[in-house]
Amino acid sequence: MSFFRKFIKVVYEFVEAFVISASVFVVVYLFLMQPHQVKGSSMYPTFRDKEYLLTDKVTYKRIEPNFGDVIVFKAPVNENFDFIKRVIAVPGQTVMIKNEHVYIDGELLDEYYISDDVITNTGQFLQEGRSYTVQPGEVMAFGDNREHSSDSRDWGPVPDDNIVGRVFFRYWPTNVVGVISNSKKSFTN
Repeated sequence: MSFFRKFIKVVYEFVEAFVISASVFVVVYLFLMQPHQVKGSSMYPTFRDKEYLLTDKVTYKRIEPNFGDVIVFKAPVNENFDFIKRVIAVPGQTVMIKNEHVYIDGELLDEYYISDDVITNTGQFLQEGRSYTVQPGEVMAFGDNREHSSDSRDWGPVPDDNIVGRVFFRYWPTNVVGVISNSKKSFTN
């Protein structure tokens, strides 16, 4: 076999491997999971600015979001941007902010993922002592860092159609790599 034929064979194999790899990446990116970067401090201390997360785009095609899930969704004002927030209330639940605390269905919400000294101020949408019942096809989502978060308190519920997916894995920086669990026991020390 001549040098030219060997060279063509190597190039062909390289191109074939590249096309297959790129195809797998595109399918995974479009349909299964998507990387996102945290921008800002609205989810501090759970997530810090410039951390990288993977978002599961399949789960919510089968089931509804649950309380405590960290979701990525299209921003309400400019859908070219994605927001990362935590689900506070789901359809059928009534949410209210009273005396700097969140109440769901009249009960003080156990927000185990934030420290006890965090206060929850009202916004343009959720005002002091006024309640809102979450409708089918939407959720209420707040940032963990309430003083530095634009969230459902200001612009109302997040439509299911805007939800990109559920955050399930942090992969950067390397000292905090791991699965993101929303269970209560994962937040206790």
